[in-house]
Amino acid sequence: MTSDPIVIESLRKQYKDFVAVNDLSFKVRKNSFTGFLGPNGAGKSTTLKILTNLINATSGNAYLNGIDVTVDAKNALKGVGTVVETPEFYPYLSPVQTFEYVGQLFGMSKESIKTQTIEILDEMKMSEWADKKIGTFSKGMRQRISIGLSMLNDPSIIILDEPTSGLDPRGMAETRDILKNLRSRHNQLTILMSSHMLHEVSDMCDRIVMINHGTFLLEGDIDDVLGSNSLRNISVKIVGGATKQDADTIASFPNVSNVTYGGNTVRFGFKGGDREQMELLNRITSAGIKAYSMNEDEALESIYLNMIKESR
Repeated sequence: MTSDPIVIESLRKQYKDFVAVNDLSFKVRKNSFTGFLGPNGAGKSTTLKILTNLINATSGNAYLNGIDVTVDAKNALKGVGTVVETPEFYPYLSPVQTFEYVGQLFGMSKESIKTQTIEILDEMKMSEWADKKIGTFSKGMRQRISIGLSMLNDPSIIILDEPTSGLDPRGMAETRDILKNLRSRHNQLTILMSSHMLHEVSDMCDRIVMINHGTFLLEGDIDDVLGSNSLRNISVKIVGGATKQDADTIASFPNVSNVTYGGNTVRFGFKGGDREQMELLNRITSAGIKAYSMNEDEALESIYLNMIKESR
């Protein structure tokens, strides 16, 4: 067995004539934030439910920190935090009371529960709501509480099943910020997060695993998948509208090609990685171009759609 904290080997889940997961194998690297990517119905939730012992596999193995969930779920899930499906809470309890209740189930001491609760609620930006009834919370606030609960027993692994699903735009943004901050503050944490939202994965994750129809398609670092030297499509928005002079100036910069402009936007191809893109932004601002945003068009989308199309 490798040192990878999550290892899936030849996993299969079949419901009568329907195969939800079909001979699936992949690994999640230690201390990574891995996006588990695929369209709706690809088998992501089924795989995560097997990993968290909510359903049984038909065959195959699923290891957490070297222990097979399909054989010894109790020990495999020690040190693992999960947010799978829609979180449910006792509406008449406050976050503090809920953390105390769950902490007791974990067998934690009162002192440890109190310390962790204070720290986690602060990290989840929920301190001011610590003693309010959860039944009064928005769905986004409840999702932050559920993510906080997954951290209560100081896990080394967190498994998240589409954590922004069903949230309004504000709730989505808040949850993503929480997860990015969580990752930056806990660099020994391994996170596996399922999603079908490409921008969400590219924004938060450093690695991806892609599946469709329950079968493996792709695994790797996002930069490697996208190709650090591949042609990126960039859009720059300019205050007061884009001019031919703006477009000509940008066209003169290194690694820039196929420049077009219209409205308040200059679009172009750019060959280079994140560092080169940062240097390009510096050149644009130094040239006196009043850019108020620079965005990379979704390169992951074309790879994703091609992979999905080929796997049909």
